[in-house]
Amino acid sequence: MQAIIQPSTISGIITAAASKSSMQRACAAALVRMGESVIHNPGISNDDVAALKVIEALGATVTHLSDGSIKITSNGVNAAGNQVHNGESGLGIRMFAPIVALNAKEMTITGEGSLLTRPMDFFDEIFPQLGIQISSNNGKLPLKVTGPLQPKNITIDGSLSSQFLTGLLLAYSASDASDVTITVNNLKSKPYVDLTLSVMEQFQLKAPENKDYKEFYFSVEHANYDATFLDYTVEGDWSGGAFLLVAGAIAGKILVKGLDVASTQADKAVMKALIDCCCSLSITDDHIEIGPGQLKAFHFDANDCPDLFPPLAALAAYCEGITVIEGVERLAHKESDRGLTIQQELGKMGVVVELQNNLMLIHGGKGLHGAHVHSRHDHRIAMMCAVAGLKAQGETVIDEAQAVSKSYPNFYEHIQQLGAVVSLNNKETIHE
Repeated sequence: MQAIIQPSTISGIITAAASKSSMQRACAAALVRMGESVIHNPGISNDDVAALKVIEALGATVTHLSDGSIKITSNGVNAAGNQVHNGESGLGIRMFAPIVALNAKEMTITGEGSLLTRPMDFFDEIFPQLGIQISSNNGKLPLKVTGPLQPKNITIDGSLSSQFLTGLLLAYSASDASDVTITVNNLKSKPYVDLTLSVMEQFQLKAPENKDYKEFYFSVEHANYDATFLDYTVEGDWSGGAFLLVAGAIAGKILVKGLDVASTQADKAVMKALIDCCCSLSITDDHIEIGPGQLKAFHFDANDCPDLFPPLAALAAYCEGITVIEGVERLAHKESDRGLTIQQELGKMGVVVELQNNLMLIHGGKGLHGAHVHSRHDHRIAMMCAVAGLKAQGETVIDEAQAVSKSYPNFYEHIQQLGAVVSLNNKETIHE
């Protein structure tokens, strides 16, 4: 599919989509918790749908209720079959693999798209230490695992992603780990660990003591919860919301609802960049009002929130001066090699982007021109190009624009509601 973005001025009110980070963790927690859990404001992205299919494969029953919420009924991890498919969800594969390994029989863990090329060496190294038999495709999918996982004192490397840790925390909780510690070196994306621990607490799961993000200790106490019923509401998504906020800073005053300013989501940090770039900004408990200003370059550390690179790159393109964003090393194993992809696709629109080791330097404020760009099958790159095209000279054509369905299926509809001139067609495109 192609999306064609015309230069536009936007305005109005929009509610952010549901957070897939919150939704997927809630699915896993509902499976682990047992009993009945009702999830309100559930996400509808491809990754959210994949998470629901995973927990069904692992024994949960998923019921869609008339009010739009979802009821999950679980008797614990007990897979009926021997295969689990994670779609193209990086969080899903890393979070659910340790939970899958709670089964005592051999299970095959698969995925699709870019997930097939992402490194999974972590499991080859860690799982045998937990009594799990594992074989992989040279460190990539598919994985074959035979459990059950046996919680033990282990040390893991957290420099690539915190998602591995999230899966272990949930799996240790499910197995009622007692007097064991997960030690983590070089942990990245600490706010996502905060989100995991928050979800575990809200689902009344046995949670570890967080010792300065270096050790996570499970005590000898047992989980104590009411297994009959639990309500959970999925937060608004700061990852997708960041694109809406940047669109407002670039192309017109808008009001965004549904983003909790007290959230533990890492991408809430976008607010610091928006403040620093001097856009027009008003924040309340109920909404965020944002519009253009005399935009200036900013410095931002994205090591703990690498998913902010695409929206912040689009913002920086319109900021006078050279913006510096730290954390490029976190971008290599996303849906695309995002550092290079941002450089190449924004380069087509006339933006100079330099990559210097762990830094991205964006030369902004010189004006953008519409161009024929490609999502590289990466949802965040498609949204970046669309937002950047709102104030470019001439139309911007995005190939493989349907990539947004991975995290934000309603993205084009939402920016259209704000007045963006967007047309979609189903023309097949070829990656140059």
